[in-house]
Amino acid sequence: MGPPRQGNLFFDGDTYDPGQDRERLASQLLAVRTVMADGAWHTLHQIADKTGAPEASVSARLRDLRKDRFGAWCVDRQRVTDGRGLYRYRLRAPEARDAL
Repeated sequence: MGPPRQGNLFFDGDTYDPGQDRERLASQLLAVRTVMADGAWHTLHQIADKTGAPEASVSARLRDLRKDRFGAWCVDRQRVTDGRGLYRYRLRAPEARDAL
């Protein structure tokens, strides 16, 4: 899984300011994808610990990874059965989506 170059990443949104946000978001996206590349299940907290990004940002980057322009990755979500409403996530290659 080769990482996309930061120059190829396109972010948007009402509050997005390329000058202030682009490099930070691109770095977060690449860090989250690197952590998730092992195909194992991870909670937002675990990913945040490994990347140094806030959990809310990790969640947003996982949503980004599902988008076509960021690779259309399969991001699986599974409830952790501890009664606290905790979820864990797993990244699979885009072609895995077609295998379901």
